[in-house]
Amino acid sequence: MRKTLLALAAGVALGISVPHYVSLTHAQENSARTTYEYLDLFGDIFQRVRSSYVEDVDEKKLVEAAINGMLASLDPHSTYLPPANFEDMREQTRGEFGGLGIEVTMENGFVKVVAPIDETPAARAGIEAGDFITHIDGESVLGLTLSDAVDKMRGPVGSEITITIGREGAEEPFDVTIVRDTIRIRAVRARAEGDIGVIRITTFNEQTSDNLRESIAELQEEIGADKITGYVIDLRNNPGGLLTQAIEVSDAFLDEGEIVSTRGRDLDQAERVNAQPGDVTGGKPIVVLINEGSASASEIVAGALQDQRRAIIVGAKSFGKGSVQTIMRLGDKGAVKLTTARYYTPSGRSIQALGIEPDILVEERKIAADEQSSRPLRSEAELRGSLSNELSEDERKLLEEERSRHEATAKLRADDFQLAYAIDLLNGLAIYEGGRN
Repeated sequence: MRKTLLALAAGVALGISVPHYVSLTHAQENSARTTYEYLDLFGDIFQRVRSSYVEDVDEKKLVEAAINGMLASLDPHSTYLPPANFEDMREQTRGEFGGLGIEVTMENGFVKVVAPIDETPAARAGIEAGDFITHIDGESVLGLTLSDAVDKMRGPVGSEITITIGREGAEEPFDVTIVRDTIRIRAVRARAEGDIGVIRITTFNEQTSDNLRESIAELQEEIGADKITGYVIDLRNNPGGLLTQAIEVSDAFLDEGEIVSTRGRDLDQAERVNAQPGDVTGGKPIVVLINEGSASASEIVAGALQDQRRAIIVGAKSFGKGSVQTIMRLGDKGAVKLTTARYYTPSGRSIQALGIEPDILVEERKIAADEQSSRPLRSEAELRGSLSNELSEDERKLLEEERSRHEATAKLRADDFQLAYAIDLLNGLAIYEGGRN
């Protein structure tokens, strides 16, 4: 009390602080009064709709629509989750749910595909990252909330749904009919490409970090921990997921340094996460593949490994979702998913609406078979009378292995140009460092 009086006295003497103190209080009071007035206005309009609208209305739907309208005015990712939707979301983070297999957001009133999930009905039907869903079973999505649109795309396993797709480069929107199925997400898949481990991470759910470590252990056993040239971490069309899993995956490849920081409205609650000692690869070179379907948690991993100079990022610019959503339970009334913070890469950059720029830009493209074979092959061996080269058995075996490796890479280049580029890059690094004789 004495300190307050002294502060006020100093304000009177200076002739400036007291008026400011009083006006701030009035401003706060006016703001609170205005808020209550608008809440009264909402109640008044709600009552008039209940009593005077031309048809009977579902009061619960009216309130939910008002809530969703309020949240949609904030950003595309804040939304209300009724109890059923909240349970569906929890199932997705556990890795199994029913539906089409696409991650979506809202943009300009339409549903935009962030990414199709590998080996799901949507992926098999050819749905692509960046597609816009304009109609669901012939009904326009304009005016629907994201939750409404998602509800319409859900349905019994085995049932059909027709969605209308607007795609950049397509002259007209076109219909795609998809059969709903149970979506079982395998978070991590791994395979060996010669001496290189290729690890495909499809989503960041509760299983991702454990699956990753298991996959690396299997690759080290299959190839030999000392023989592995490096790893390709494929995050293309990975729509994200749990922030905690993105941190654990990043930590798996880092011995030290910052992974990510988050900052919300209250700067005192800013958080910074650092890596713990221990790199599961033993310091082997890493190439991370990204594209426009790599979002959120994928971008956290790519940004952390890029800023820490732990990996070379190859592919196309990522989606650019640099915000963090918090799920707030509302008792038995569901939950609200609210954007509460932005995340920043170790260098302090926010990728919100900007995305992660790859270190090496490699756009995806298909190479036709005739394109590969169009150039005539000429060599000394084809010349009449050329000298022969007598090879030892070991030399012949080494040559055959090298030729087989190049043929496999050529085939991969036709199937997946970006992945082939990443593998070529790792092989080049191994040669440069003396890792291949």
